[in-house]
Amino acid sequence: MEYNTYNEIHQQPSVWLKTYDIILARKKEIKDFTDKYLNEGYSVVFAGAGTSAYIGDALECALSNTRFKGCRAIATTDIITRPEIYFDSSSKVLLISFARSGNSPESVGAVRAVEQTAGKVAHVFITCNAEGSLARMQKPNALPILLPPETNDLSLAMTSSYSSMLLACALIAEIDKVEARKPAVEMLADCVQKTLDKYEKAIKDIAALGFKRAVFLGSGPLKGVAEESRLKLQELTDGDVMCAFDSFLGFRHGPKAVVHEDTLIVYLLSPDPDVQRYELDLIRGIRDKRIYSACVTVCAKAPAGLPECELLIETGLPNDIPTSYGCVSYVIVAQLLGFFKSLDSGLNPDSPSVSGNISRVVEGVTLYV
Repeated sequence: MEYNTYNEIHQQPSVWLKTYDIILARKKEIKDFTDKYLNEGYSVVFAGAGTSAYIGDALECALSNTRFKGCRAIATTDIITRPEIYFDSSSKVLLISFARSGNSPESVGAVRAVEQTAGKVAHVFITCNAEGSLARMQKPNALPILLPPETNDLSLAMTSSYSSMLLACALIAEIDKVEARKPAVEMLADCVQKTLDKYEKAIKDIAALGFKRAVFLGSGPLKGVAEESRLKLQELTDGDVMCAFDSFLGFRHGPKAVVHEDTLIVYLLSPDPDVQRYELDLIRGIRDKRIYSACVTVCAKAPAGLPECELLIETGLPNDIPTSYGCVSYVIVAQLLGFFKSLDSGLNPDSPSVSGNISRVVEGVTLYV
């Protein structure tokens, strides 16, 4: 049986190249629009719900050396309930909204809430669905960015939509350098394709282990990727595998209690050697106690002194690739792990929620704004 989820995971390298072409083709329009508001002192805020919110959580750290320095991630689910916590009449906001379908109640509701609360607002809508409410919203202060149609994932779990929206925003943050970034995007696509080809069977074997819990750890922007990775495995197994995420250092302060003999630990290792020192210390400490089911380490290249683990995945990305692009390469491990664990649990990865507890587009939300 062929699954949309599997195809959508594997199409990512090719749709990233198409995403790059879309941003490149609209360079002047994007630059003129964003420059207008950035030059007027507007603050960049990333908004989305669920996986779309986690894009902002990763980019908030990853874009610190770009035009979006000082950007902030605020989930639409937080904006809608208490917008006055984040905005007031003195606020000038460039709201960048991420949405696969653009039809969830919070997507439109957050736009309205910010406009009613902030003094001045402009919008960039990064979405995958041409027929969605966000893509069709006509506003003089809004710039819709529609990604390739295949990024509008048919399966419940967001895969190519997540990575493509993240990459699109990273390119927009460096729109002045977009031509020069083409080799980096091509390198990203090539390395991830090779990673998929090389490690798929090994990831499938890990998924067949009997773990009932999983923890994903990452530092800086990779903490945001760990957050999304946690969700992918949990939702694709319909909650049969309970998952957590944290930073390497934060994990020591209590959350490490989640690690039992039935726990899979996935380390998303930073490419920064200075950060790796802290990460390797934690990995060694956990390895010495050996209270877990298995561990997986994902990195660009294994550093010296890395403790042995059940699966080491090296993506081969060079260290000089932009941090935001590198983030994209890590998430495919959790996507494949979730897909194969879903099959191992007797579920349909395209629609894993047997109870109907979760759906592709969130339903049942009443907006009071």
